[in-house]
Amino acid sequence: MRYAGVAVAVAGVLVAAGAVTYSVAEDGRSGTEPPAAGSADAGFARDMAVHHQQAVEMAYIVRDRTADEDVRRLAYDIAQTQANQRGMMLGWLDLWGLPKVSSDGPMSWMGMAGMAGGEDGALMPGMATDAEMKKLGTLNGKQAEVFFLQLMTDHHKGGVHMAQGCVEKCTVGVEKRLAQGMVEAQESEILLMTDMLKERGAAPRP
Repeated sequence: MRYAGVAVAVAGVLVAAGAVTYSVAEDGRSGTEPPAAGSADAGFARDMAVHHQQAVEMAYIVRDRTADEDVRRLAYDIAQTQANQRGMMLGWLDLWGLPKVSSDGPMSWMGMAGMAGGEDGALMPGMATDAEMKKLGTLNGKQAEVFFLQLMTDHHKGGVHMAQGCVEKCTVGVEKRLAQGMVEAQESEILLMTDMLKERGAAPRP
């Protein structure tokens, strides 16, 4: 089935989560100096935790707005995967003794502070505005499916951009590997969502 490959990839990420968290904890106990508050490692963990939280919210909204099993299954897997990853990243910040918020703007660690603008709640690339989130909660059926798939495609594109930044700039090995896994999984889901939009007579937003 078309969906099987993505489902297997998601399962792999969830199985690996415990090992990744344990590996970071082991780094901390081995005397390795933890990342600084202004580092790419800390910035990515903070920003991606916020980015992931919105994806989880979108996924749960659409599950209540459609009976389509493919969309509901995709939404559930996105919610579970990104909630799990969010928990890991917040746990790393605790492990490193770093705050979960920063006076620096979002994306500062990538040299992109202020570029997203923060317009109507869209703090980082790909994030939906507050108005778009509200609209998603008013739609049903095919309209909800199409709007969700379009929003999540944009969201994933922004997430891939951020994760690629961590692959290039982060120094903690397991965090870089997690970021690379995010790139691969979300690029795969973008292709899947493009196909799902086509089936519904729609396309990703320009």
